[in-house]
Amino acid sequence: MIQRIQTLYLLIVAILMALTLFLPLAWFASDAGEFTLRAFGLETAAGEVAQPTSYLGILLVLACLLPLVVIFLYKRRLLQIRLCVAEAVLLVGAVVMEGIYYFLGWRVFSDLAFHTQGFKPAIALPLVCLLFVYLAARAIFHDELMVRAADRIR
Repeated sequence: MIQRIQTLYLLIVAILMALTLFLPLAWFASDAGEFTLRAFGLETAAGEVAQPTSYLGILLVLACLLPLVVIFLYKRRLLQIRLCVAEAVLLVGAVVMEGIYYFLGWRVFSDLAFHTQGFKPAIALPLVCLLFVYLAARAIFHDELMVRAADRIR
């Protein structure tokens, strides 16, 4: 189980998505103060949640837990491939949700006289995870082909 390369890819995905849960995704500054977009809310500088982003947080939690489930289904490779596709869909949904919440935050602050905003590096981690999920699915598929070839020889 652990010696397979797809296990390492899936562990990398789980770790990166856990980082996305806890690191700030974007920041906004205006006359009203500084705000940080995180997985579960748009927070003020004092740490109070000004606007909840619960849907994004739930999506990121699911995208963090699913690779860990896939790792332990190593005897069911076709199910692993399907769950990797589901993980890719979750990651694309997370990217879309991050974009939506960033746009909504930008709209709130764009009416003010002074405003500025920017991305944090953690906002791109779901895109990096898409690459690792693809690599894991490809490695699982190669394992399945190898097992089928060995069964054909017997």
